[in-house]
Amino acid sequence: MNLSLVGSIFSGVVFLFYGINCFRSEFLKSEFVRFGLANFRKLTGALQILGGSALLLGLYTSNLLAFLAATGLSLLMALGFALRLKLKDSFIETAPSLLLAMLNAYLAWTYWQIL
Repeated sequence: MNLSLVGSIFSGVVFLFYGINCFRSEFLKSEFVRFGLANFRKLTGALQILGGSALLLGLYTSNLLAFLAATGLSLLMALGFALRLKLKDSFIETAPSLLLAMLNAYLAWTYWQIL
């Protein structure tokens, strides 16, 4: 099993989990209020579900779909990382967004090489 496959499955599942929780979790609702982005919580959740689903589906259907999903998720997490830096969140709070941005940037690059 190669790193791209494992990374895609991991990222897809993580984004499905967080996307669903954007709609259900009181903690995430309060975090979006803290971020000053309460109006964007549902959009963010929908984008995470869409991106995670597309990344997983792309494994079986299209490298282009996987590339687009990984690119979008990388951008979404880069913006999340920048926001957490702006809010001066701790390293523990900030690290997941950076790691997911980097993982999805790597996946996008890998899928781009295949295209």
